[in-house]
Amino acid sequence: MKLAVIKTGGKQYIVREGAVLKVEKLLGENGNKIKFSDVLMVADDKTLAVELGNPFLKDSVVEAEILAQGRTKKIRVLHYKPKTRERKVYGHRQPFTQVKIEKIT
Repeated sequence: MKLAVIKTGGKQYIVREGAVLKVEKLLGENGNKIKFSDVLMVADDKTLAVELGNPFLKDSVVEAEILAQGRTKKIRVLHYKPKTRERKVYGHRQPFTQVKIEKIT
C-alpha cells in the first residue's frame, strides 16, 4: 500500500489509498474526480522505497473523488476591550470538502 503527503489549502495531509478526509473547500460537485499535483512525498510499504520532492515530486499525482461539500460547526469569536464597554461576538463556519483517496501514482 502506498502512502503520500499532499499539500492543499495551505495544509499538508498524510494520505493512503482508500482514506477519507476533510480538506479546505475545493471547487466541484459530489462524485467529481480531482487530482492533487502538489505531492511532497510518496512511500511504498512493500519495498520501503521513499521519494522526496524538492519541494514537490514532478510526476506524482494523487487522484481522489469528492464525496461531500459542507461546513463545520459554528464557532464563536469574542472581541472584548476592558473598561470601554466594547465587545463584539462573531460566528464562523468553515467550509470543507470531504474526499476519498482513490489512487497514488
